[in-house]
Amino acid sequence: MNIYTELTPNPSSIKFITEDYSKPFPTYDFPNAESAERSELAKKLFSLTYVSGVMFSRDNFKRNFVTVSKTEDSKWEQIIPEIKTVIHEFLTSGKPLIEGYEEKQQTYGDDLIDKIKSLIDNEIRPAVAMDGGDITFESFEDGVVKLHLKGSCSGCPSSLITLKQGIQALLTRMVPEVKSVEAL
Repeated sequence: MNIYTELTPNPSSIKFITEDYSKPFPTYDFPNAESAERSELAKKLFSLTYVSGVMFSRDNFKRNFVTVSKTEDSKWEQIIPEIKTVIHEFLTSGKPLIEGYEEKQQTYGDDLIDKIKSLIDNEIRPAVAMDGGDITFESFEDGVVKLHLKGSCSGCPSSLITLKQGIQALLTRMVPEVKSVEAL
């Protein structure tokens, strides 16, 4: 199995893309070690002292990837080989990526929220996944859309620009009821 890296806009995160792995990755974010209880791979990555975040997902090219965020004091050129080894050994073991994971589709029964969520899922998330991140809808109230930033988006220096100039601009243009977008 080949694993290669792609840079993300966040200098603290790199996307590890897996080739030749047949099962699609679910999108799942582990912002800290405590959240990794159901994933042996995430736990193994967090056992490396320089790992500060992990996310699994697929991009719009149907490539599985693991986004790994590092601590400030570590250097990518020194830690990439060990991270690749951990990912490779786990994926070739045949163990499940996340114990008991079932992807659930959330529906709101509200046409306006469904339109916002559809735009996020179909227009925004694929683009963000290309940079090793993910954005999910949380709520819409009083003209404000609230989103969760995950993976390389979390803590990225350019995430505010993406949020306001990209996502907010698209949503306010396509859904006039949207006045602003905020990250949680």
